[in-house]
Formats: sequence, C-alpha cells, structure tokens
Amino acid sequence: MSNIDLVIEERAADIGNFMVGRLLPFRQKRAVGPFVFIDHMGPTTLKDHENFDIPPHPHIGLSTLTYLFEGAIMHRDSMGYEVEIQPGAVNWMTAGKGVVHSERTPEYLRNSDKSLHGLQIWVALPKALESSDPSFSHVEAKDIPHWQQDGVSMKLIAGEAFGRKSPVPVHSQLYFLEIKSTDTATLSIGEHLFGESALYILEGYIKSDGHTYEPKHILIAKESSLCEFEIGPNSTVYIFGGQPFEEERFIHWNFVSSDKLLIEKARNDWREQKFPKVPGETDFVPLPEPRKH
Repeated sequence: MSNIDLVIEERAADIGNFMVGRLLPFRQKRAVGPFVFIDHMGPTTLKDHENFDIPPHPHIGLSTLTYLFEGAIMHRDSMGYEVEIQPGAVNWMTAGKGVVHSERTPEYLRNSDKSLHGLQIWVALPKALESSDPSFSHVEAKDIPHWQQDGVSMKLIAGEAFGRKSPVPVHSQLYFLEIKSTDTATLSIGEHLFGESALYILEGYIKSDGHTYEPKHILIAKESSLCEFEIGPNSTVYIFGGQPFEEERFIHWNFVSSDKLLIEKARNDWREQKFPKVPGETDFVPLPEPRKH
C-alpha cells in the first residue's frame, strides 16, 4: 500500500474466558471509515471440556459483523434469532437503540475437541440510525460475491466495491474485502476504494514501498486511492474502510454512540437489567465498573 500512514500491531486482549488479538481501536487511530472495533479470535483449539461461551451482553449504536475462518458459533439474541455461524457466512446484527446476544459453542460440539478462528467487527451506525429498532441478518457463504481478478481470489464480504454489492444490509458507505493469493501478484486497486482504507494481513505477507509486512498487522493508508501492493504466495489479507462520519464516536464497553448521554443511559439500563432478554438464557455479563484509583 503506497503511502502507508500508520502500522498497527495486534495486541492481546482478554474477553472473559478467551484471549483475542485487538486491532481496533488504537490510541492513534480510533476508527477506519465506520469501522470502530476489530478483534482477531484465535486460531485456537479447545479441548472437549473447553467451550467458547460469551453470555448475554448488550450493544447500542452499532452493527456487529462476525466472520469465521474455522469452527462454529451459536448466536442467540433478544429478537429471538438463533443461528449457527459457519465459516464464510456473515452474521450481521444491528443493535440500534439496544439488543442483547450470546455467543457460544454449539451444543453438538461442546463435548469434543474443536477449533475456532475468525474476526469480530463493530461498525458504527450513522447518527440518524443510532436509536433505530434492532435488526438481524444472516448471509450464507455461497451468497457472498466472489471472483478472480489480477491473479487473486476476491470476496466482497460487506458493502460495495469493484462495481459489486454484498447482500449484507449495511447502513453506510463501506467495504470489507477478502483477498487470497496462491502466487505472488501485484495489485493496484485504489480506484475501486473510497474514504478511509486499511489492510489487515491474516497470513502470508505483502510488500509495499520496499517494506515487507507480515501477519497480525493493520496498515492504514494515507489515501485509499493509493492502495497498491505486492501480495506474497498463499497470503490472505482483508481490506476495509469507507466514508468516515462527521461526528466522533465514543466507545464504552459494548456501547458505541455519538452521544455520551446515550452511553450513560445504556450503562444504567444494563445495570438495572432493563434491556430485553435472550430467550433460553439466564446468566449475563455484568457491567464493568470503573476502576478505583
């Protein structure tokens, strides 16, 4: 990527009983377009007595995008949806004014060894939709646009780019692309992108401006129109971004909003358990209280 503005290294973060690699937000870069949060889950192997269990927890002001490379997660939410997420499918939940969901190892895998690997992404909502009713969409892997171009395989997981549109019902101008190579290839794709742009290296490497960049790094472009790089053999990268919002987005725990008062209300509502419940779930993630100095 010519004119790289910033390189962000994956940082370890604890999300309860599971360690992840935190990519966004970063102190020098809080968002890329409408993307405000990215966690890299795994790759990890869980034994027959270990399971991925994130009990019911709330969100406001964002859409969650779950994309798995390996494994399976059972999604349950307060709207009544219960869907198993498989590799390559897109789980897209828009929280709006408030939603609660749990993410767990499916029942049929809970007593066997299993692997888990994927991305958890938050996309901020436009100000006018921050307090909209929640909604949910699940798009199977076969329905995600994919094609061959310039010697690589491309997939448009969400948004619009390259004259194509993903069926994932996004709420703002954005793109989330997967690029896989088998051989070395040189790509110049800036003309197909817009707004802010970043590249995440999952495996393999890329070369740009005489530098080699390896996995677990996000590269932030100075200008999306300058997105040009060499991708190494057997590499997988993700390019994401779009038009940034005019207003700053605040993040507190699982809440995202342009209005700190909405976040404070959500905190109080969760503390008092006023959010809707997830059918079939009884436990929940407690509200983290501010650290006392």
